[in-house]
Amino acid sequence: MITEKGIQLFLDFLSIDSTTGRERAGAEWLATHLKTPGNRVETHEVGDGSLNVLLSWGTPKVYFCSHCDTVPPYIPPTLREDRIEGRGSCDAKGQVFSMFLACRRLEEMGLTGFGLLVLAGEETGSFGAKAWTRDCPGGDVVIVGEPTGNAMVTASKGTQSFSMTFRGTPCHSGYPQLGESAVDLFLDFADRLRTAWFPPDPELGETTWNIGKLSSDNPQNILSPELTCRVYFRTTFASHAFVGSLMEGFQSDKVRVEAHGGDTPMHYLTVPGLPTTTVAFGSDAPQLHKFGKRALCGPGSITVAHTAAEHVLLADLETAVGQYVETARYLLAEVVDN
Repeated sequence: MITEKGIQLFLDFLSIDSTTGRERAGAEWLATHLKTPGNRVETHEVGDGSLNVLLSWGTPKVYFCSHCDTVPPYIPPTLREDRIEGRGSCDAKGQVFSMFLACRRLEEMGLTGFGLLVLAGEETGSFGAKAWTRDCPGGDVVIVGEPTGNAMVTASKGTQSFSMTFRGTPCHSGYPQLGESAVDLFLDFADRLRTAWFPPDPELGETTWNIGKLSSDNPQNILSPELTCRVYFRTTFASHAFVGSLMEGFQSDKVRVEAHGGDTPMHYLTVPGLPTTTVAFGSDAPQLHKFGKRALCGPGSITVAHTAAEHVLLADLETAVGQYVETARYLLAEVVDN
């Protein structure tokens, strides 16, 4: 079982506000408080003021990996009878904490050849993962921690992001026939997107999308001259290339579409005997392409991540520690160098 001392360590970690733009404080805390007799600690500058942290037991071949940054707003931690609440408890400080405890148990077993990599900037574009791939070597296997209900992910959806600009002709709103509203152009686009067909995918299911950063700053009595927004897709193996072609088809003299890239759908390494699932959320895993194999799993439910009700069950943390230990032992024995 996780000890009271271990729970307090987790609460101390959660007490640090490491929301987007403030994660350096959390990384510095980790570098100071997660030193053990058997590990060495390194910090690596990302380039935007944030830090990546690597804890190594020997020369790592198997890496545990999660992220230190959390989405705003900051919510202080609370210990309940069966759970810990607060920002990051589920996504993803709970993964960092359970991975560290797994490393301690592996250390107590006398094992080496593993590490814990804690990255910055996952929530805002995987900047820490991109910096690590740019500046540092990879390894044989990386186990990425995200809230998957302690199931190993077989496949995850990809992402594609687009910015859009709709250009209207402004005029007095009492005489709309003299102009054209950018809002109307946007509504026409949204209607077409709602009824668009996407290729079915038997493994990852439906393609989904969301519109954000919607802005049209016109006075209420003037037809909108311009509206801007971002469109974000969760893509499948069947639809990833299709989405790019679909969005190109909306381009016209009144509608500008700019692609910003994203991550392709991925398959992941799994371990025999552990439960499996698929997920629709993104992670740092696609950016960690210097690693030979990538796995994705961790405690907590994605359905409470990023919400005011974010929490993780103590029992799920304990399960995660045990699974991480067994996964690392299996990978060191069966996968690495084979």
